[in-house]
Amino acid sequence: MSGIAGIIETQDVSYPLYYALHALQHRGQEAAGISTFDGEKAYLYKAPGQLSEVFSEDRLRTLPGFCGVAQVLYTEKASRGKNENIQPLNFSFQGHHLSVSVSASLINSESLRSEYEGKGHIFSTTSNAEIIAAIIAHELIGGASPRDAFVRTLHRLEGAYTGVATLDGILYAFRDPLGIKPLCFGKTERGYLVVSESVALDINGAELVRDVEAGELLIFTKEAFESVQFAKAEHKAHCIFEYVYTARPDSVIDGVLVYDARRRIGARLGKIPTEADLVSPVPDSGTAFATGYSAESGIPYIEGLLKNRYVGRTFIMPGQSKRENAVRMKLNPVRSHIKDKSVVLVDDSIVRGTTSLHIVDMVKEFGAKEIHMRIGSTPIIAPCYFGVDLPTREELIATNRSVEEIRETIHATTLEYISAEELVESVGIPAEDLCIACSCGEYPVDIPCEKCMKRKITLLD
Repeated sequence: MSGIAGIIETQDVSYPLYYALHALQHRGQEAAGISTFDGEKAYLYKAPGQLSEVFSEDRLRTLPGFCGVAQVLYTEKASRGKNENIQPLNFSFQGHHLSVSVSASLINSESLRSEYEGKGHIFSTTSNAEIIAAIIAHELIGGASPRDAFVRTLHRLEGAYTGVATLDGILYAFRDPLGIKPLCFGKTERGYLVVSESVALDINGAELVRDVEAGELLIFTKEAFESVQFAKAEHKAHCIFEYVYTARPDSVIDGVLVYDARRRIGARLGKIPTEADLVSPVPDSGTAFATGYSAESGIPYIEGLLKNRYVGRTFIMPGQSKRENAVRMKLNPVRSHIKDKSVVLVDDSIVRGTTSLHIVDMVKEFGAKEIHMRIGSTPIIAPCYFGVDLPTREELIATNRSVEEIRETIHATTLEYISAEELVESVGIPAEDLCIACSCGEYPVDIPCEKCMKRKITLLD
């Protein structure tokens, strides 16, 4: 999982790229990078760490140019400790300057890597971005136009991906044919900005134009853009977890304001009869759910947990021990609000269960007499192969446990999840256009040894 941004303007693009990454920091906290191009030379800086640790005012001044791409990154297990995988990646060949930044989980990455190694490409990273760059370069060297090089490359990719790239001063943006992960673009005063979520447009004062469509390649100059539909699918597979957890609540993704979707989910949960003194979110991701729950149930919304704003998201922290230690650093119960009270705690999801267990025990320790957990997603029973850190069934608490067994494991008084039907209705996108594989174990693309409901994709020239 990561947050990406691409821009083409007139000058000094490192600053709006930095601001865009700041708005996307929740999508990746382990590394950051910015690449720019001034018409003659490409500039690049990237390093491990959160954005504020990687970039300073002085560093941004060393990145001149009128176009560029950038990324904040959450690395998968196989890539941790490999700084060469930090994006963007820059390449120069036969007079071309190519910079690539992608959020990609390719199902066919190994076969593509082997194929292009056989064609003479020497890979220096294990990143999918380099595979994509290698195919683009191969097509360009073979005489393809830039447009055709990108289209032919995208025809080869299988899986979930969004990407931005600059090639010789032109900005390109693309999204996989199922639209699994989000990507949108907006108009700035002097050009165009492409980002993973609309909040990264807002911070730059850019006007949202629209989402990048599933299976669409966009080609930007400062003055205009061209749309190329390189593939078409009968149904999409937008990631349901974006609306539950990943995206910021103030983002608009595929026409849906995430906050409104979460509030509707909370209202559905609020219809479940529960006697309690207060409803509290598990901040921050549970906040919108809890407001909807309170409005529907009539139970007062009172913050029983407060968050330390300087601690990152525990779910996307690499390593279980770091996640467990981060819970007490991140959250602190308000004793006077919860002591001797029956508390409804509303959270977005239960993945491994350890965070929920620590939260319930901590709230009990501060005097709550009952804790009713309400969850804004269905039980997560299957891993995600498209960028969310759910790698094995063994790590998922719901894989082989009933709801009652999960309740006992996390020490809650009661536990209720939203149903799959209510979740889909709350998001407001038809079920056939959503990926809910983590809830049902059926995937929209072919995954070895998994049950698949593959969407038919037609490639277009």
